[in-house]
Amino acid sequence: MGKEANVQELLFIKPVFHNKIWGGRELQTDWGYDIPDGPVGECWAISAHPAGDCLVEGGPFNGRYLSDLWDNEHELFAGAEGDRFPLLIKILDAKENLSVQVHPDDEYAHVHENGSLGKRECWYVLDCKPGTQIVVGQRAHNREEFAQMVREGRWDDLLYRVPIQPGDFFMIEPGTIHAIQAGTVVLETQQSSDVTYRVYDYDRVQADGTKRELHIPQTLDVVDYDLPLPKSGQVSAPEVGGVTQLGACPNFEVVRVEVRADAPVTLQQSHPFMCVSVVNGKGGKVTTPAGTWELGKGSHFVAPALSGDLAFEGDLELIASWLPQTR
Repeated sequence: MGKEANVQELLFIKPVFHNKIWGGRELQTDWGYDIPDGPVGECWAISAHPAGDCLVEGGPFNGRYLSDLWDNEHELFAGAEGDRFPLLIKILDAKENLSVQVHPDDEYAHVHENGSLGKRECWYVLDCKPGTQIVVGQRAHNREEFAQMVREGRWDDLLYRVPIQPGDFFMIEPGTIHAIQAGTVVLETQQSSDVTYRVYDYDRVQADGTKRELHIPQTLDVVDYDLPLPKSGQVSAPEVGGVTQLGACPNFEVVRVEVRADAPVTLQQSHPFMCVSVVNGKGGKVTTPAGTWELGKGSHFVAPALSGDLAFEGDLELIASWLPQTR
């Protein structure tokens, strides 16, 4: 039986990889990706950002960039507004600590970063060594106190740390001081932005002998001193039909999908698009009215507006995201 008229095929995405001073080799050894030499910290799994624009692999749009499809084949994302693909999905392999950093909101980034989006993001912890913590918040009450603690190097007093375990989830609002720590692998869902203000980098030296740039003035501008400090990243939402809502914010909604051989799961596709990443499992598959595709750990795809519902089979763990419903 042929595929239905006007049905759009899934867009499978070829990731882009970035070397980072804090990265490792897990993206090769554990995920099976063909990555560059050296410490690789980031897999940009679904991205149309200029710093890592992903290609589509297979199907009618094979070899075209995701940004090109957004600009020139926008019926694939019918109902989504804006001048750029709005989300960016990453896998981060932190062999060493990431810098202590903060991101701006849309308003600040637009004015100070050449029209960039701000950067609201979230982390789903895929793996971590026992006893690992993350930095997610700070204890200063105002700009002056923060600046003084930075000048005095009182990082233990300033930074708020939380123990983590696989399956934890953290929403990182703009203005949140944060840092993933060594031994952690996370899937990050974020706005399509590459603006990071670095406040502390452990005095590390790069291969060329220089230290990475710090951004103290911008940090002081954008830190939100009123954000609550999380007690943990434990997910409390119930699983319903294999689907657990991890988080929702003005820029995206994120769910975990757990598929078992004896419990297939169907995700309704009622959004302008959906981003889907397989974070565990092999030998699974997804079926839509357009066809069936094999899935395994490290598969990433975009389900266009008219892909139809996604029927998953096998033993798989997935993270899916989409734009929040506005109407």
